Amino acid sequence: MVRSMGAKRACARGFTLIEASLAIVIVGVAVLALVEAQSSFLRTNAWSTQSATGTYLANEIRELSRTFTRHDPVTSIWVETDGSSSILRGWGPEAGELSSADFDDLDDLDGLRFGEGGNQAGPIDGFGNVIPQLNPDGTVELDSQGNPVPMRGWSQEVRVEKVDPFNNSLVRDKSYLVAAVPPDFPGRAVDGFPLRVTVIVRYRGDFDPEALEMARVVWIVP
Repeated sequence: MVRSMGAKRACARGFTLIEASLAIVIVGVAVLALVEAQSSFLRTNAWSTQSATGTYLANEIRELSRTFTRHDPVTSIWVETDGSSSILRGWGPEAGELSSADFDDLDDLDGLRFGEGGNQAGPIDGFGNVIPQLNPDGTVELDSQGNPVPMRGWSQEVRVEKVDPFNNSLVRDKSYLVAAVPPDFPGRAVDGFPLRVTVIVRYRGDFDPEALEMARVVWIVP
């Protein structure tokens, strides 16, 4: 009878300190795993959203330039010879072309950066309009003067390169041309080469030390 009561008391005892500590460790590991999984999901979701936004912004530049000629339809580009040196003329924005509303050919866009840290207002859409920052409720954010605030943290960098017509991975100097060889080969003028356009979209968040590349779109204009 005494032995039975002792066994009963032994079965009714509480957790030991070791058992309690082990239970706390197991629960803590499970909670940390859950928190880490949630954090990883949020990071992945944010990156996916930013990547989609970057691709959208890159394609807006492509849409803007869809009707552009390679070079200015009036002046084009040409090479001036000054003594022993040759100077390319006509590449880049022409006189009076200051913003996206003025650009009308692809070489105008070379070296431009629309938006964060750039030399042009932006980012811009396919019509050349600056894309505004939206509030959480979907309304456009306005500054103290009542003007729309540009989309924060985003930039669109454009590079335009002249490439070989038979090898689009081979970049030619902007003043490169092929002289004619009479009577069979007419040569290739300085403005007769395909152009490769690259748009790089970057984003810099409020706590990011530098802007990160979110998307890159490349196409050839023959």
